[in-house]
Amino acid sequence: MAFRAQARGWRAGPWLALSRARALGTRAAPAPRAVLPFEAVPRCPGNKWMRVLQIWRQQGSESLHLEMHRTFQELGPIFRNGPEWRLNRLKLNPDVLSLQAVQKYIPMVDGVARDFSQALRARVLQNARGSLTLDIRPSILYYTVEASSLALFGERLGLLGPSPSPASLHFLQALEAMLRSTAQLLYLPRGLSRWTSARVWKEHFESWDYIVQYANEAIQRIYQELALGRPQHYSGIVGELLLRADLSPEAVRANCIELTAGSVDTTAYPLWMTLFELARNPDVQHALRQESQGAQAGIAENPQTAVTELPLLRAALKETLRLYPVGISVDRQVGSDVVLQNYHIPAGTLVKVQLYSLGRNPSVFERPERYHPQRWLDGRGSGTRAPSLAFGFGVRQCLGRRLAETEMLLLLHHVLNNFLVETLTHEDVKMVYRFIMMPSTLPLLTFRAIH
Repeated sequence: MAFRAQARGWRAGPWLALSRARALGTRAAPAPRAVLPFEAVPRCPGNKWMRVLQIWRQQGSESLHLEMHRTFQELGPIFRNGPEWRLNRLKLNPDVLSLQAVQKYIPMVDGVARDFSQALRARVLQNARGSLTLDIRPSILYYTVEASSLALFGERLGLLGPSPSPASLHFLQALEAMLRSTAQLLYLPRGLSRWTSARVWKEHFESWDYIVQYANEAIQRIYQELALGRPQHYSGIVGELLLRADLSPEAVRANCIELTAGSVDTTAYPLWMTLFELARNPDVQHALRQESQGAQAGIAENPQTAVTELPLLRAALKETLRLYPVGISVDRQVGSDVVLQNYHIPAGTLVKVQLYSLGRNPSVFERPERYHPQRWLDGRGSGTRAPSLAFGFGVRQCLGRRLAETEMLLLLHHVLNNFLVETLTHEDVKMVYRFIMMPSTLPLLTFRAIH
């Protein structure tokens, strides 16, 4: 997750929208045939600083996704707001995003997912009822940190055992503080926030300092061990980057910090929401369990086959991210003049595609309120015409995409093979925006051991 880039984008001037025909489910008038100038693009009414003040007063933009959704309905579906980076990304891709890299760290993540399932099963079987009802949030957070640490740095932290690492617990606290303070500071002019939010700034800097320190210490340990002798087997993404030596140490450090900070909550929240949707959609859960059980023997022998043997489960993750995107927009700068929705858009314009609105648009997704993973496997029959954009696309897609997908896929595979997941809550969960989209509360889930 590009925290700083996204923050700059949100504060960059007033929003402009591109209106669209009524077929998109908006209240905008049908688009004219003639190409209109850029100045004709509808604007959100009012003063931008008054909107910032309103957002600040409303608890730090927790309902920003709903406000943007209302603007989408009124004005249209798209809002608008270097070379060195591109070169570094192209060098990172072989060890982070390529399918070959995924194949290397899948066994690591699979081992952590198995440990999570076994630890949860032990807790379930301690109860006479053979079931356990709990807030699964802390356990999922521990899993994402443990799995990411192993895949990135080649280190286990013991978060799934009885004695978790104090440094890892401190890291989790720092990460939560960073996200919380970012949401509070993001929409305030820096000069004003220095006077009104000094305490929040202090918390923000201290949390980032620890996140950077945490990643630096892990990288230093790897560097020293590599200097003393080349490993005999794959030792994680950072080790591969250091051995390849295509990137400067500073570039390795910067990207590792981004992966470390952006690989926890952004993976945990979709996992929580998938478990909740499966709990309140038992037919979907049953179909996914049948798929996982059918693939269990092959995955146990060769974990890399999970990528190809669980298509419905992969579709379920897309369906979760359609309804509950972690980020609320995908931003791209137009490289050359282009016509969108019959408006002339000049080169250099930042165009924002609203993921929350796109995923709930009935002209794009048939019955968008329904949790229906099959739509991604049968797009023609279910009306799905849009790609999954939750991680972005192209060269600027989320750097941690493959790692996040792997962590979610393998954890859900092992949970489905070991537990029935149930809940008494069938109402929709309220989502809030705190720099990333997250549930305001998570209903209790009941896990029942099977087999």
